[in-house]
Amino acid sequence: MSDASFDSPQPEPGPLPDESTAQQSNGVDGNWLTRRWRPSTDVPSSPPSTSDSPVSPYPMPPSPSESIQDRPQLRETAGGDTHLHGDVDVVAGVIEELNLQTRTQDLLDGIVIDRKQFLGQPFVRSAHWDSAWNQTVDPISGRLRQPVTIIVAPRSCGSTTFALRLLTEHTVDHASVIKLEADWNTPSTGRLPFEKEHAYQLDLKHPENDQPSADFLDALSQHATRLRGLRSHLVLTVAQTLWKDHRLGDRDGIHVIHLREAPDAERMVTAHLRAHGYDELTTSLLSFPKATAALRGLTAVAAMQAARTAVLAWKEHSRLSQQPAWADGPSEPQMSLEERITAALTDWRDRLDELFGDITSTRNPDNPSLPVEDRCLLIALAVRQSAPMPDVARSAAALLKDIGHAPVLPGATAGSGVIPSVLAGRGLRRRIQDVGARVDMQDTVVFDRPTYGRAVLEYVWDNYDVMREPLLTWLLATAQSADPDDRAMDALAQLTMRHGTMDYLITLGDLARTDHPEVLGTVMESAVRNEHIGRLAWEALYRWAEQDGYAPTVIALCRRILEDSSAASADTRRAMVRLRRVAHKAGDNSVRQRVLDAFEALVQQPTAAQRLVDEVRGWQHGKVSARSGTLAFLALMSAERDGTPWLASAPPPGIDVQRAVHDLLSSPETTAEVISRLTVWIRASATDSDAYTRLRDQLLPALRGHKMFDAGMSLMQELRDISTTEGVSVADDFYDHLVDNRLHNVFPRPGDNT
Repeated sequence: MSDASFDSPQPEPGPLPDESTAQQSNGVDGNWLTRRWRPSTDVPSSPPSTSDSPVSPYPMPPSPSESIQDRPQLRETAGGDTHLHGDVDVVAGVIEELNLQTRTQDLLDGIVIDRKQFLGQPFVRSAHWDSAWNQTVDPISGRLRQPVTIIVAPRSCGSTTFALRLLTEHTVDHASVIKLEADWNTPSTGRLPFEKEHAYQLDLKHPENDQPSADFLDALSQHATRLRGLRSHLVLTVAQTLWKDHRLGDRDGIHVIHLREAPDAERMVTAHLRAHGYDELTTSLLSFPKATAALRGLTAVAAMQAARTAVLAWKEHSRLSQQPAWADGPSEPQMSLEERITAALTDWRDRLDELFGDITSTRNPDNPSLPVEDRCLLIALAVRQSAPMPDVARSAAALLKDIGHAPVLPGATAGSGVIPSVLAGRGLRRRIQDVGARVDMQDTVVFDRPTYGRAVLEYVWDNYDVMREPLLTWLLATAQSADPDDRAMDALAQLTMRHGTMDYLITLGDLARTDHPEVLGTVMESAVRNEHIGRLAWEALYRWAEQDGYAPTVIALCRRILEDSSAASADTRRAMVRLRRVAHKAGDNSVRQRVLDAFEALVQQPTAAQRLVDEVRGWQHGKVSARSGTLAFLALMSAERDGTPWLASAPPPGIDVQRAVHDLLSSPETTAEVISRLTVWIRASATDSDAYTRLRDQLLPALRGHKMFDAGMSLMQELRDISTTEGVSVADDFYDHLVDNRLHNVFPRPGDNT
């Protein structure tokens, strides 16, 4: 799903002279070259007033001049590296490159890679990678052979790291390295930025939106010519499953290489462990043959996960080694570090294959397979870890119920067969010990094995497809809060994103949107920030944005993204697009109010407030949804700068406050909201005679004209208790300026009952 601005039903005009720099192509300020104003020739003039026309008591404001000389715009450039966007009439100055572009959509956003920091990270290449690397780099110049390089590789192979490393090592040191976000419905060179001495990297991995075509490569060849002239480079990484067309291959200016496999996983794991200071762990790991054997054949992504798993197992072993032995019954010998790390890296597959083997009705010491109720107990422990025994028992019973088994009901009689069957079975303490946990003297279950717990959940998820939806249902009920650190929340996020698709994000949305919107929002926030599934999660949110049932989740998540000063620009723009879509599609007034509340919270932060300013500009120029634009303006009306209303004292450039107030006052949906905010403005200025006069004169034109009588009278009614520094009633002052003297008897002052 593309994140281009939501289309307004109105025709889209050309670029505006006061568009913010955040929305301009190539990061160039869009203000510096003003578009020529051209008088319209197809709009008829207003018809003369007739006796049948309704009469307004407010005199109409004078009409603007209708004749402006059409003259060329002259702009002197300040430097040679300047890009012009829009119509260019006269350009004066010394210009090295002049790029004239007509763009119908925004360019792709991206994040700047810190070259020094990236080069300081561990990087491992195999002989196969060395060969591909050498094909790409010119041995004489040390630069990339072609302006565009395409790397075709299996998913999770490490191709993105390969591409970024190429750019950081083999482009000029002062070139900006940009990792682009592929925000489109189909690849298009018209969305690709190009600036002088820049190095761009872009992943094409979405199964539907990133499929390259022969036509795209042909256009990319022309794009390569432009990049060559600017001494810039682009490296694309393409998922191997998307490189299907036999016509795909090298073009002029394009070099295609194929990575078949990831580097050796053992080398990758040890390199990252040493880089993060785990030298002792690295030495131990290399001495464990079974552990290193478990690393063979892992993808690059899996190797990084293995490194994190080894660290967790090492910390877990250190912690458990310092705990006293249990005295509540027989206990298993303490696992050695080798056993623990080996088990963690193999995901305890052998042990879990035994525990989840052929089902048995009762526990047999010679058969390690667990009955179904014990399997539920083990899953509950995997999520809860250490908790009071009754809580663990209830959690396991709840899971058993969710997968379709008859619950053990409180108050059941002996004749029902439920209590005797439970009593005849093993006690809870014995069952807890059989699944690998312990019970302390305070009847608290201790299961301090996070890596084993994660392996249990992943084993059940991968091997029991029918358990997935019930497991999600149970985890939703188990979550004690929407905090990302909650164990159930963490399990939900890990499982729904496990296979890199949005299928189970959609399933979770169906299950959680009504009763657990906060939990759903936290999981989706983890998903949108995940580099492997982020685009799919944003796509799901785009679909949900038009459904009122999902609105609380979408609004809350997008608000958090926009409030996060560290969020990537691509993510903040996507969040704004989805809030706009919620506002446009909202069928429930409560949903509209939620969007307004979010906007009013955002205006307190300068960066987020600027996005609302851009939203109002887009609305006033017909480029975005009117509903989101009006809500953004209402929110900005509540904002203060230096203790005074922002829009009333020093509105940002490009916002026509007078026009916006007029439009919102004339709409029954927003009249009351605007009046309440205008009242706050006027009350704040009433103590300063000059400020009040300026504000009054600014508002008077907006209150004149057709359909403004009721709104004006309602505003004056709200102003009755406000007086100026001279003691004059503000309501009377507005009345005297708005209502013609000849109509005072027809339209009395507010509060005048005579």
